[in-house]
Amino acid sequence: MNQAQASTHFPLSALEDVRRHRGRFLALGIALIALGTIGIGAAGLLTLVSVVLFGWLLLIAGAGVAVHAFSASRWSGFFLQLFSGLLYLLVGWTLVTRPGVGAVTLTLVLAISLVVQGSFRVASALSTRMDGRGWLLVSGIVTLVLGLMIWNEWPFSGLWVIGLFVGIDMVFYGWWLLSLAMSVRRLPAV
Repeated sequence: MNQAQASTHFPLSALEDVRRHRGRFLALGIALIALGTIGIGAAGLLTLVSVVLFGWLLLIAGAGVAVHAFSASRWSGFFLQLFSGLLYLLVGWTLVTRPGVGAVTLTLVLAISLVVQGSFRVASALSTRMDGRGWLLVSGIVTLVLGLMIWNEWPFSGLWVIGLFVGIDMVFYGWWLLSLAMSVRRLPAV
């Protein structure tokens, strides 16, 4: 990639920032690849850690929303905001205190979502003529198959799916950061 091609994808100032902090991009990329690989190998543990972290985020958000509801109690949205805060607190508490149940439940929701999304994508690709419908069809089939695979293994898939997906995401993001850091090294200085 030459400088003219690079500048069409990223502003030059962004490329210079990446070049200046190239070592950090490399280190973070390598760290994410390593952590993601460990996460894939320990998908069950990563699932539980992810669910507990998500639970804590919901607890903090729920407390904030509930407190805010009382601080603006004359507002017409008081009950809706209070209900939202209490719901966050309830779900957060459940995820923190029973992460296994939370993981299994979240995995079932994920499986249903993937099956529905995949079905709609396949139906859309087969019923309409549009650019890129082949990719939409492939995306739909992959999404549908993933959802069915998770669903067929449920509730056992609830113990590893979230951790596996988080680990895979970390590995791919780490490789992107690594490739970005390597590509700016070959660009001429501005």
